[in-house]
Amino acid sequence: MTQTSSPRQKIQRRPVHGVLLLDKPLGLSSNQALQKAKWLLRADKAGHTGTLDPLATGVLPLCFGAATKFSQLQLEADKTYEAVLLLGQKTSTADAEGDVIATRPVPDITPALLEAVTRRFTGPLAQIPPMYSALKKDGKALYEYARKGEEVERAARHITIHKLDMALVHDSRAQAAIKIIVSCSKGTYIRTLGEDIGEAIGCGAHLGSLRRLETGGFEAGQCVSLAALEAMSEPEREACLLPAQSLLAAYPTVTLDADNAGRFLSGLRRRGEPGQWGDDAPLVQVYGSHPPAFLGSAHVTADELIPQRLLSPIEVQDILQATQRRLESFALEPPDLTAPSLHL
Repeated sequence: MTQTSSPRQKIQRRPVHGVLLLDKPLGLSSNQALQKAKWLLRADKAGHTGTLDPLATGVLPLCFGAATKFSQLQLEADKTYEAVLLLGQKTSTADAEGDVIATRPVPDITPALLEAVTRRFTGPLAQIPPMYSALKKDGKALYEYARKGEEVERAARHITIHKLDMALVHDSRAQAAIKIIVSCSKGTYIRTLGEDIGEAIGCGAHLGSLRRLETGGFEAGQCVSLAALEAMSEPEREACLLPAQSLLAAYPTVTLDADNAGRFLSGLRRRGEPGQWGDDAPLVQVYGSHPPAFLGSAHVTADELIPQRLLSPIEVQDILQATQRRLESFALEPPDLTAPSLHL
């Protein structure tokens, strides 16, 4: 008698709004990590805020629902990484996943040498993106050319290394190794930086490991792992979410009365008294006061509040209801209304 497997139960998706700070595990692409978290939360809309290679771990903010409207802010944000450079070998991908294509002896790594290299790679730089990247050339990702052994011309990008710390460390995989901690502007390829540092030292190098420590004010210590998320109940997973407006935490706040809030949410500009909306600003976060709710982003020019990215009335209502459910789920202890996950 032949056994037939029962059909797989379809997951009932639901509106979920907020930001999940994920500590991306080794071996998963950013999209694979996103899809796993999306499945665990049963979210109907999600996106990540910039790619981390499968080799890399660390801070990966995932945006759900209304938060996806503000994910570009994280794409533009400065970032901090920790990496180990394995000296003496250059690989086809500039990291440990590639084939070794050159081996050279490593010179004596002195403090003076490290200091000189640090100075050379701190500040504004022109960096040529690696062939193993998702950048497009004639509609194809560069890595598609690279996998066929082809190399195409790439324009240099202007980046900034705000801070670079370097220290000699022991690593059994290489003749010598250097740990670097680098704070940099968007668009910086740490693989390329590591390869360029290896060339400056005179022996070549590739990345042995890479971890993102911080992005746009979010730090690794705030993150949750996929394993921890899997072990949680669904309400516990939802409680891990930061509110959508956490992506705008660095910007000024404007609060509107009920009449102005309704008009603003429909996309209308609001003219204020001198200074009512504060100083001119390229970006502000906007809230309604009755009920207290996040409405979206705007900019202020000549005492006029001009909408930019708005939540829909349904999204505002979803968030208010989710917050109320979360408040009601607290048992005897009163909720901490200053907790980021409870902000409206």
